[in-house]
Amino acid sequence: QVQLVESGGGLVQDGGSLRLSCAASERTFSIYVMGWFRQAPGMERDFVAAISWRGGSTYYADSVKGRFTISRDNAKNTVYLQMNSLKPEDTAVYYCAARTRMWGGLAASDFGSWGQGTQVTVSS
Repeated sequence: QVQLVESGGGLVQDGGSLRLSCAASERTFSIYVMGWFRQAPGMERDFVAAISWRGGSTYYADSVKGRFTISRDNAKNTVYLQMNSLKPEDTAVYYCAARTRMWGGLAASDFGSWGQGTQVTVSS
């Protein structure tokens, strides 16, 4: 199973920026898609962004389009989430996830490996 470790969360003011990182190890050759999800207290885990590990195609939730950018560095087995123009409603625990099946969607259930999560708090 792919091992994932996130970093980069923290507290930022409304309109600020943060960059999250997710380092993958173990069986990284099996990754097809890397994704970011977030979960606010009492809410479901929601899709934020994803990137094809081989081709680099990117996908975003409507709520973050134009503000967040997902990217990858295959040499470092790391995926990033640059978050700009942050809003209080972006406050959540952010999780990195890996999909090791070639075919599948971008729902949380399609991803088999998960990081421990990193807290992002945006103050108003």
